[in-house]
Amino acid sequence: MHALVVVSHPDPKSLTHAVARAYAEGVAASGDHSTEIADLAAEGFQPAFGQADASAYLLQAPLPADVLREQQRIDRADALVLVYPVYWWSFPGQLKGWIDRVFSNGWAYDERPDGSLGKRLGHLPIHLIGIGGADGGTYARHGYDKAMRTQIDHGIFDFCGAPVRTSEFLVDVNGQGGAAHLVTARGLGSNAFAKEASQRAAAELAG
Repeated sequence: MHALVVVSHPDPKSLTHAVARAYAEGVAASGDHSTEIADLAAEGFQPAFGQADASAYLLQAPLPADVLREQQRIDRADALVLVYPVYWWSFPGQLKGWIDRVFSNGWAYDERPDGSLGKRLGHLPIHLIGIGGADGGTYARHGYDKAMRTQIDHGIFDFCGAPVRTSEFLVDVNGQGGAAHLVTARGLGSNAFAKEASQRAAAELAG
């Protein structure tokens, strides 16, 4: 199986990139699986939602070529993994713009003439890793963790029908937790396809 790991951080030497690589290592070590790391900053992805995107949203024009390329990368994947630093208790702007543009009407969901919503990404498991400088107590005390999961896990991915398999915050990165976070990321990667493997084994036994 194949995981697309999308990382959003301008510094390739950052902990965010190290966590993404560690996650990919965990996937590779867990069996006959592969990964692709999509480095939005290095690739120069344009996050601004422009007129071409607005026309495509209204189904009045084709999607821009760069959006189609991203959708094709996701279509080739059996799981989508987002690894990102927490900026102002949310995604970095480039990653949010990637979602704005790539998760388009007609691909991620359908806005139907009768006002109903079609969720089109039920086949795509999601894994989220947010990396934050504040400690866990700060997240819990102010409800930042719950607010982000409401906004991201439910507001974005449930809207499209994509099941969120894991949603983790690796916090207090300004302390001594960096090495431990890499161990955690490898462990998460090694279990990325655990549910799918279990379901496949159950189906084989039932068959």
